[in-house]
Amino acid sequence: METSILFKNRLSILTVCSIFCVLTYGIDRPRGVSMEKASFYQGGTEFRCISTGKRIPMDHINDDYCDCEDGSDEPGTSACNNGLFYCENKSYKGNYIMSTRVNDGICDCCDGSDEYDGTISCENTCEKLFAEIRAQQEAFRAKQEAGYKVKLEYIQNGRRTKDEKLAKLTELSKEKEIFAQERDVLQAAKEEAEVPEKEAKAKHEQAWEAVKAEKKKQAEAAAAAVAFGELDTNGDQIVDYPELTKHAEFDIDSDGTVSDEEAKEYLEDSDQVDLVTFTEKIWPNIKEIYKPLGSKEEAQSEPTDPTKQKKNSEEGEAPADPGKQSNVSPEDIPEGISEDRYDDDNEEQEEEEEGYEEGLDSDYDIKKEDSSSTSQDANAKPVEEEQIPDYDEETKRLISVADEARAKFDEADRKVKDVENEISAIKKYLELDLGPEEEFSALKGQCFEYTDREYTYRFCPFEKTSQKPKGGGMETNLGNWGHWHGPENDKYDAMKYENGQSCWNGPNRSCHVNLHCGAENALIGASEPSRCEYQFEFTTPSRCSAPPAPGTHYDHEEL
Repeated sequence: METSILFKNRLSILTVCSIFCVLTYGIDRPRGVSMEKASFYQGGTEFRCISTGKRIPMDHINDDYCDCEDGSDEPGTSACNNGLFYCENKSYKGNYIMSTRVNDGICDCCDGSDEYDGTISCENTCEKLFAEIRAQQEAFRAKQEAGYKVKLEYIQNGRRTKDEKLAKLTELSKEKEIFAQERDVLQAAKEEAEVPEKEAKAKHEQAWEAVKAEKKKQAEAAAAAVAFGELDTNGDQIVDYPELTKHAEFDIDSDGTVSDEEAKEYLEDSDQVDLVTFTEKIWPNIKEIYKPLGSKEEAQSEPTDPTKQKKNSEEGEAPADPGKQSNVSPEDIPEGISEDRYDDDNEEQEEEEEGYEEGLDSDYDIKKEDSSSTSQDANAKPVEEEQIPDYDEETKRLISVADEARAKFDEADRKVKDVENEISAIKKYLELDLGPEEEFSALKGQCFEYTDREYTYRFCPFEKTSQKPKGGGMETNLGNWGHWHGPENDKYDAMKYENGQSCWNGPNRSCHVNLHCGAENALIGASEPSRCEYQFEFTTPSRCSAPPAPGTHYDHEEL
């Protein structure tokens, strides 16, 4: 009985050892076969091609002759063009190579297992490669550790900033309500103060407009009187149509003469008019075309009669003195009235007009026009319009009160708008997705640059991307902040910037920004993979995750 129990125990130990040895050293398999495909080559006397199921003898495996179409019968030789050889590469990581590279005189596997025929001797470099990978992993782990420490600070500062902005938003909302109430009160006071101010200003302006209208009326009357006196060549205080025929400007059909009908038409179909009728009805219609006889304009418009000039020259008539020359030629003076008498009558009329002007209202300092200049040109216009007189003391006081009310309202309104702007800025910040733990908040408000042979690229997170020629020139917008653009399981892996400056005959520029773990924030690369589409590479502690513990061994396949 004891012997039987002892035998069973020894058998169990041997079984465990066998299983351990198989797991430790692998199942016996042909050269060039990986562990994952070892089961295809185990047991029996026949082998079935893996893809087609064709049966061949087991001893045809690695006989340097290709029996299977998929090359699965020659994993350890170069017989099949489409076969795969598995490099064990212990201490590093296994990999497949094309079986045509087996025994080709070139070491493809780091353990040299592909060159087993002895043609060359391959050094086993797997340990060295693994050491290099481990060094890279340790360097990355150190960078990740340094970046993660900074990221924790970013998270702490980001959360504190968010809490502060939320508290500030509540405070500003209360301030806005108070400021708005104050503004409403001051607005009512302003509007109340502006009512009497507006009325006083309107009254002042109406009075000034009335004075200007009166001045204009008087000036028109004076100009009409001058024109009337010039047209009334016989001094009978009547202007009749024969007197108008002497003025070429009344020639309607431009035939060189002014007919009686044309003259009467300008007199409103009357034969004659007095000064009142002339001022009210005739002058408004002719003042734009009227030219006094002897004026420069009349001389230019009236054709010269050479026969008359010759006759005057032959008769020995001397030219009149320009300083004493009358506006009316001797021929135009009515029969029976001397030239001196006619000039005296005109002077008397001018004196009467001057007396009329002296009676104008002097409250607004109406200044009389120089009678000499008026008599020279009935159409003379003032060089510049007179300025409105200053307000009276009461109106000035009302304006001062209203100004003070407006200033107080403007100050209150400015406070409300400033608070509204602050609230808007805070809300805009809070709407940004700065990471699940606010770790990207440290990038907000910063810009980073990278320069290559041609351009300087600029990256302002959550704002825009741009480029500028290295030698100077205009900046080109490559895209404005759009959204996170990483894969579904890690959207914070990349950013998308859209609607940049349009390309020539192309779309608007855009930029894809890849984010990598780094001990510091830095723009480390820029390219244009396709037309008008740019790509930036950016390192930041915000992308660093918690590093593994120092000395952690990485699985070979992970490396």
